[in-house]
Amino acid sequence: MNDTSPPASADTSASRRHPRFFAPGQMVVNVIVCVLGAIIGMELITRVGITPNTSIIGALIAILLSYIPLRLFRRYRSLESQTLVQTTISGATFSAANGLLLPLAIPFLMGESDMLIPMLIGAALAVITDASILYFSFDSKIFSARAAWPPGLATAEALKAAADKGRNALLLLVGMVGGVVGKAFGIPAEMFGIAWIANIFAMCALGLGLILRGYSEQLFGFDISTAYIPHGIMIGAGLIALVQILLLMRHDRRQSKAKGESTQRPTRSALQMRTAMLSGFGAYLIIALILALGTGIYTGMSFGMLIGWLVFAALAAMASELIVGIAAMHSGWFPSFATALIFLVIGMLIGFPTTALGILVAFTVATGPAFADMAYDLKAGWTIRGEGSDPGYEMDGRRQQYFAELFSFGVAIVIVAFAFHAYFAADLVPPVARVYVATIDAGASLEVAKQLLIWGSVGAIIQALGGVSRQIGVLLATGLLITSPIAGIVIYLALLVRWIVLKRFGDTGGHKLYVLGAGFITGSALYSFFSSTLKLGSK
Repeated sequence: MNDTSPPASADTSASRRHPRFFAPGQMVVNVIVCVLGAIIGMELITRVGITPNTSIIGALIAILLSYIPLRLFRRYRSLESQTLVQTTISGATFSAANGLLLPLAIPFLMGESDMLIPMLIGAALAVITDASILYFSFDSKIFSARAAWPPGLATAEALKAAADKGRNALLLLVGMVGGVVGKAFGIPAEMFGIAWIANIFAMCALGLGLILRGYSEQLFGFDISTAYIPHGIMIGAGLIALVQILLLMRHDRRQSKAKGESTQRPTRSALQMRTAMLSGFGAYLIIALILALGTGIYTGMSFGMLIGWLVFAALAAMASELIVGIAAMHSGWFPSFATALIFLVIGMLIGFPTTALGILVAFTVATGPAFADMAYDLKAGWTIRGEGSDPGYEMDGRRQQYFAELFSFGVAIVIVAFAFHAYFAADLVPPVARVYVATIDAGASLEVAKQLLIWGSVGAIIQALGGVSRQIGVLLATGLLITSPIAGIVIYLALLVRWIVLKRFGDTGGHKLYVLGAGFITGSALYSFFSSTLKLGSK
């Protein structure tokens, strides 16, 4: 992977130097924030079953530090330094919970305690690879920095509003109050903000999926999830999305050769993304081999089946992170649990042994969350740093955020390594891990294969019709995998408000909706975090 960027002007490069993550005076705060994030992630995913976005918590910590009248904390008056703090805590939270503890819980529940250390090593490598692929792909044509990435934009707007203390700050505060009040009454208020920020077509597809899933029994007389309809649509849409990505990279490369000019963007070119994807796939193959040898699952398979398992595991990891990334980019949600379940079902249909299936789903579920979470962080940083107006400064800042992510992963790995025995001994495991193990125990059938094939064709057609920019197939499937019909209704109400505002006030009104929407997302995130944390005290 080649980390290059076009040269910035001499004046700009000389006058601007991004704050360093490894600055000596900042390391104590970095470690404390990482430990806090890792603990929060493990506690919530085991006791409540969710992992909230802690980026905004990190942002608030950084803002509070900036008010301490000591020289040591002056650095936190910089929005860029505040971005590094929020990057650090969110990286530790998602890596500890989704990327490490959840994969470990699967072999534990299957009674394979001797596989835990190899699984920890494999999951750790997968998380690092996951984030690295995103780092070398962010702001390419597929994963554009100008795309929505709603939680990242919300974090950036919160930091900017706190620094400006102007009208936008007031508008953000109003949105935060709306988000808190909505969540308190059981309304997914963050969907107002997401629908005001994200692609309209993607939001329409997501809202439709949420409503169809939520009211499927009333509309069709049965729960569509029991017929594997959402899973089939996601498989078909996901496969077409991968093909669209490959075709776009190929087209961009040919176009650059035909014109005799570089496709280099201010940050990442199609060639760089292609290199990142190929390198990532190679890394996943190696990690899959390490897992197969370390856990001993290779002993239960023939040589041909082992090769098939290695290739399928690497493809599942790569496809999972891309599907999760696309969904996160447009909607702010990443269906990593459901995506891993889909590849588990496919693996069952192929006929892999039980223990190999457990390691497969553990490996797959470790990929995706770090990809999406880091994209949110980089979106926040990109917004703070001037939206790519200074390419050299942008790349320097993004590199520091990458260091922050890797450091947070390292701390999270150590924390989980010391803590997972205590959690499992107390029977504290992520609830979704029990779902995966129960699915493996139940087995698959030809009827399941038939349903996946039929609805996979439907998902493929929808995704192909929508095109690579709208991703309506993937977003429709995302909605179908989530039981929250009220969220779908909120999306359509929010889109109606967006249409009225844009029609009456134009781009100025649209910008105000961005800030207000960021407030709704922020308020909802804060309410979810603290309400979930308070629940811990009752357990």
